Order: sequence, then C-alpha cells, then structure tokens
Amino acid sequence: MTLLKYIKIRSYEMGLVFRDREFKGLLATGTHWLVDLLGKTRVEIVSQCAPWLVHDQLDMIVKSGALTGRAVALDLKDHERGLIWIDGRFSNILGPGLYAYWLGQKDVQVEIVDARQVRFIHKDLAVIARSASAKVLLDVCSVERDRVGVLFIDGRYIDTLSPGQYAFWKGPADARVVEVDQRETTADVSGQEIMTADKVTLRVNAKVTYRIADARKAVSQADDVRQALYRETQLALRAVICARELDAFLVGKDTVGQEIEQAMRQRAGELGLEIASVGIRDVILPGEMKDLMNKVTEAKKAAEANLISRREETAAIRSQANTAKLLVENPALMRMRELEVLEKIASAGHLKIVLGGEKGLADRVTNLL
Repeated sequence: MTLLKYIKIRSYEMGLVFRDREFKGLLATGTHWLVDLLGKTRVEIVSQCAPWLVHDQLDMIVKSGALTGRAVALDLKDHERGLIWIDGRFSNILGPGLYAYWLGQKDVQVEIVDARQVRFIHKDLAVIARSASAKVLLDVCSVERDRVGVLFIDGRYIDTLSPGQYAFWKGPADARVVEVDQRETTADVSGQEIMTADKVTLRVNAKVTYRIADARKAVSQADDVRQALYRETQLALRAVICARELDAFLVGKDTVGQEIEQAMRQRAGELGLEIASVGIRDVILPGEMKDLMNKVTEAKKAAEANLISRREETAAIRSQANTAKLLVENPALMRMRELEVLEKIASAGHLKIVLGGEKGLADRVTNLL
C-alpha cells in the first residue's frame, strides 16, 4: 500500500530523513511529499535557531556528506579543542568528539586549538574564562598585584609569571602555579631562651624584615620558606649571643643585629630571600637577675650622686681658700668685707656690741665704727 506523507519545513528548520533507521538525507525549506511504502520512513524536523546539531546518529549524518555547505562539522582529536563564536559572541569550548553547527541562521566561527600547548593564550581569554565550559576544560588562575606565579608543568619549572590571568588545558599535562608575594614582610622570632657566655639565660625576641627576591628558589628550595627563615634566625641568634657576655650584649644590641644579618645573608640567598634588616626587639632577664641588675644600677647611681656631692664640696672649699688668700694679700678688701658684714648687721635693726677684756679689742671696734 502506497502511503504519502506531507512534510512542511519552515525557513528556520531542517528535516532529517531516516528510512529503516538509516539516515538518507536532508529536507530544506518548503513543502514535501514523501512516499512511505512500509511505514519505515521518518522525518525529524530540527530548528536551526539553536545552531548546535545534537543527534545520536550524528556520525552517520556527517559521513553521508549531506551537511556540506549547510553546517560546520568538527571531528576533534584527543589533543584538540574547539572555540565556538556565534554572531561575534563567544559560545563555548568543545572537547574531543564530533560536532556539527548549522550555518543557515547564525554566523558560526570555529577556532581549533592544540591542547598539547598546555598554556592557553588568547586575546579574548577574559571572555573565554567566564564561560561554563571553561570550568570543565580549563584551569584558570590569576596572579595578583605585587606577586608572581611560579609555573610548573608535570613537576618541571617552566616560567615565572607576572601579575595577570592565565589558563591551562586540563588533561594533557599537570600544570600548577604557585603564587609568591614579593612585598617586604616582617617575621617575629619570639621567645628564644639563650645562654650568654657568662651563663646568664635570656629570653630574646627578634624581628627579621625580608622580601622574596627569587620566586623559583623560594618555592623549590624549602617546603615552607618562611619557616626555614625562622629556623635560620634562631640558629644565628644563638651563635652570636652565646659568644657574648651579658654586659657586652646589652651594650651592643645593634651590633648583634648586624652580625646576625651578616650571618644570615648567604643562607637567605640560597632560599631566594633578601634580608632587609634584623633587630633585637626585646630582652627579658630572669627575675633574680633583674633584681640584681636593679641593685647594681642603684649602687652605681648612689656612687655617682656621692661623687658629685664631693666634687661640689671640694669646689666650695677651694673657692673659700682662694677668697681667704685674696683677703690676706689685700687689706683694703678685708676692710670692705668687714664693712659689708656690719652693714648687714645694722640693717637688721638690732646692733649690740659686747666688749671683752682683751686689750685693744674696744679700740678696734671703735675705729671700725
């Protein structure tokens, strides 16, 4: 029995003709009559407004050649990725597989990229990285301002990356970026108990100011470069302070800091670090040593005060001796000095003269008045 089928294909549609489950061709826009003798002919009408052709028999459709001039067919190998642009806007990233995009309704542009170049570089990376498919196929990372990124691929150092956004293909290789802050940093080395050369135990707090000068060394030479610097500072503190007696250490703390800095420079360079400064922040003495130091200080201050008092007394006596000598050598000065004394006595309002039995005393007082 002959069976005719009426098929209408609109301007934005395409018909896929299957007979006995095998693809036979396409039906373009228009009205079609199909002869189906045994009811084995089937037409699937698909919209070209969604340009991606998804079908479970896509391989048969592509191999038939019916899509030539009507669609873009992509057969991406394991090392290939496809970038799809529709009407000038980025759509998605395609992994390995077979794909087809209709050309009728949309402007479709395709870029084929070799994923064996693990680092993905593209002028529109910022747009591509925001797509949902990028999260599946790309590792996207950003290196922030004042930092650098150390790039390793399959465990091998490749490059040091400046601030910016970077992307790497997943699958072909293991790419890892270690971000390193290159700003100046201060590390506190606190609570170090160290014995001086004269057997006094101190608790010392120090600080180290440094920056990372070689990012590759900083991430390769130690599992934690900051912890390594902390340990090196501890060792340098012990080496320098243990060689000094307490008094010498307390007097020359700045010199101690310079010696520690000098001792650490070579090792810091091996770790990729640059030392800016090292300083002793606090020195804490044991309780009994603190009391003893206070007593010593008190005794020194008392001795200094006593010395100053004796110097003042000596100066006063020396001044009096010089005055007496001057009066002896100059009788007129002695006479003036006597008159000054009598003037002071008279100004008090009470002048009493008592004459004794010494011969000549009354005459001298009378003459003086």
